[in-house]
Amino acid sequence: MTAVDGVIRARLHSEVVLVRQVAEYIIHSGGKRLRPALVILSARALGYEGRHHHELAAVVEFIHTATLLHDDVVDASNLRRGRETANALFGNAASVLVGDFLYSRAFQMMVSVENMHVMEILADATNTIAEGEVLQLMNCHDPDVTIDGYLRVIRYKTAKLFEASGRLGAIVNGASPEIEAALGRYGMHLGTAFQLVDDVLDYSGDKAQTGKNVGDDLAEGKPTLPLLHVMRQGNAEQADAVRHAIEHGGQDQFDTILQAIQETGALDYTRQCARDEAGLAIAAAEYLPDGVYKDALLELATFAVNRDF
Repeated sequence: MTAVDGVIRARLHSEVVLVRQVAEYIIHSGGKRLRPALVILSARALGYEGRHHHELAAVVEFIHTATLLHDDVVDASNLRRGRETANALFGNAASVLVGDFLYSRAFQMMVSVENMHVMEILADATNTIAEGEVLQLMNCHDPDVTIDGYLRVIRYKTAKLFEASGRLGAIVNGASPEIEAALGRYGMHLGTAFQLVDDVLDYSGDKAQTGKNVGDDLAEGKPTLPLLHVMRQGNAEQADAVRHAIEHGGQDQFDTILQAIQETGALDYTRQCARDEAGLAIAAAEYLPDGVYKDALLELATFAVNRDF
């Protein structure tokens, strides 16, 4: 990961000062680096000894960071990872344009690996992520979103880049299609579990630990799984309160909604769904050779669901 950070620092260089300032601000703002870690662990689990995995790990982090920059503009967010968002600090225009810079720099780096399958995986991933962003936008303020519709957004918007990260580790090794698919499944289920826990923490997390404002999803009218569970399992009054909150956004009814979430066991239900996804990730990792890297991937799946930040 130290080597990956070195690649990131080198590849962030731009003669345009504002590009460099915004990119460095968001890249070095304390992210978990799970996606690049997944590239590294997947590659090393299969015995890779080269350097391309460092470059691809940095590519994945650049793509992820670009989505964060665009996300925060769309959501009008002002806090991420305990710091002001780039759009709050530098403005929406700079955030969007630097996000574009990071996307295009990522594609420059992909080309340097000289592997068409790498290009295919990452091009498909970025396109799917964009579709997921639009799906989420369409779902905002819509209380009639189904659980399948909600999960589709997660698979597209979050889990797809995790899936790509796992696949990249197999590709740099020239692994079989079966191993590549297994690592892709591992990443997809890991990413889904990770997002489900994020949705739990939006109603239960400590701002000092999560680095974001509690209740942001509700304020934006996002119908996440805890809210969908209340509408399915709560009484009529609770379901109506959640429906109204999703339709109108804001946090005026936050305490009422939080009480309904607690009374219906919505957070326990959502975290159990995350555990189920982590279990599927662990099952997919069984295809890998035994060793410290496989062990780390198994531990990563456990961390994804047990974390509180």
